[in-house]
Amino acid sequence: MSFEIIQYNEPLKEGELSYLEKKEGKERRQYYVVFRILMIMSFVFPFIGSWYRAYEGAPNAFSYTRFFASTIILLGISGFATYLSYRTYHRKMRLDIRDKTKTIETSRITKKVAIPAKKAYYFYTESKVKLSIEVSEEYYVSMKEGDEVSIEYTTHSQLYLGYF
Repeated sequence: MSFEIIQYNEPLKEGELSYLEKKEGKERRQYYVVFRILMIMSFVFPFIGSWYRAYEGAPNAFSYTRFFASTIILLGISGFATYLSYRTYHRKMRLDIRDKTKTIETSRITKKVAIPAKKAYYFYTESKVKLSIEVSEEYYVSMKEGDEVSIEYTTHSQLYLGYF
């Protein structure tokens, strides 16, 4: 018997949307902090390199051309890396906030795992987005392998929101 994964979209609830906006703001601030650190390091490394060349006795250790060329190259690499990281991760979260949708996927439970020492209970699913989810003890006891569980996650960034 084959099982087909069912997916559909719903609008985000107010609490989920506010959580997503707070998370996006926090991550945006982290991008700015990291980029500022990379910018500072783009100026500091060529300066340290100049002092190293002066210590070695190079005749033109403090060359403006070499310093600014190194700085521009390092700034370019830092900017490109930050832009790629933004496009890959952060932009998807912005699309989720813009569209205000979440995906609900019904998936089959393939394995149940209990860790009594931590009082943690897990379901392994056939979902391509969320392979395992932590569930409550009551839900763990009431479900068995082969049953269906619905998983909620944001549509673009696939950030896990919950189950039912």
